[in-house]
Amino acid sequence: MKFLPLLLFFPVLLHSQPLTWDQLVRMEKDRVIGAATRYLSESPVTVTAAKAERSAGGLHDYYSEATYWWPNLKDPNGPYIRKDGLTNPENFESHLLALQRLSIHVAGLTAAFVLTNDKVYADKAQEHLRAWFVDGKTRMNPNLLYAQAIKGVVTGRGIGIIDAIHCIEVVKSLMVLEKKKYLSPQDVKPIKEWFREFLGWITTHPYGIDERDNGNNHSTWWAAQVAMYATFVGDEEQKEFCRRFYRGTLLTRQMAKDGSFPEELRRTRPYSYSLFNMEGMALLCEILSDTKSSLWDVTTADGRGMRKAMEFLVPFVKNKKSWTYPKDVAHFDELPVRMQSILFAACAFKKDEYFEVWKSLNADYTGEELIRTFPIHQPILWWK
Repeated sequence: MKFLPLLLFFPVLLHSQPLTWDQLVRMEKDRVIGAATRYLSESPVTVTAAKAERSAGGLHDYYSEATYWWPNLKDPNGPYIRKDGLTNPENFESHLLALQRLSIHVAGLTAAFVLTNDKVYADKAQEHLRAWFVDGKTRMNPNLLYAQAIKGVVTGRGIGIIDAIHCIEVVKSLMVLEKKKYLSPQDVKPIKEWFREFLGWITTHPYGIDERDNGNNHSTWWAAQVAMYATFVGDEEQKEFCRRFYRGTLLTRQMAKDGSFPEELRRTRPYSYSLFNMEGMALLCEILSDTKSSLWDVTTADGRGMRKAMEFLVPFVKNKKSWTYPKDVAHFDELPVRMQSILFAACAFKKDEYFEVWKSLNADYTGEELIRTFPIHQPILWWK
């Protein structure tokens, strides 16, 4: 892959936080523990709980159907047709919903464990983790060969890899449980092997290559996944690839000089997709930045970088009425919701204004489309 040589690298700055750990705990504790306590009575639900009749795979294979594809009224039994931005409610979504549920439950339970040190929450999180990644009766196969299938067109697509963004906070939870020595090396070994195999699949299979090179938010979220899984399994080569990919491809090909994302603005849901892409890029910066190197501070020769992206989009989050582009064809009125990208940026750039915006947003969104689009829910887990 070629990377555009347009970058200047500025010195890494050590930023102070706009809030303290104690302040974050006071803000989040009741919300986190209340939800996690409800999760204690719920059993794991994996891909094996719902059989997908149209799937070309087996019981342990993840399957989903293309979000914006619908029956053709002129040919009801023929191939589906695309209606960009409009979700077909009749498509098979059971596996995606189960994956989202896994992320919400494991992250919420882990956050509650961090806040209380009560192992009852960690025990329940581990129950879900074993069901999905270890137990031979219920585990999911480590690939997405049958994701985002289209009836009459294709049995799976690279674009379906974006379904797995809900694994990112699952892996963050695993890293927290491992760091706190709740999970032993023996406990975590088979789960690391699962993600090592999945990482290999999304970085080498043609579907993974297609997703990497998609050119819009799909490329961003592919990189965020690779960075997270590589961090978990200790793959430094893939982490460094993601740093180069961000600097040489994502910034230069997706971000305009004013900080906007043209590929997202031309879609039928420009507001949602712009925020979605911002969330993915910020998450990538957060995963891969440390005291030695910060992607937050990377800026191209013509000024493109995360600072510019936040300057462009945060005002539209603070006041959606100021949005100067077409409204989304669906779910526009439900936005914005709490995005961790704004909190991450508040810390990276010492912007109290961003922290106030983040604090004002709804953290308890429940709409299926909102959960699909904004998969990171627990700032407690991301505190550095």
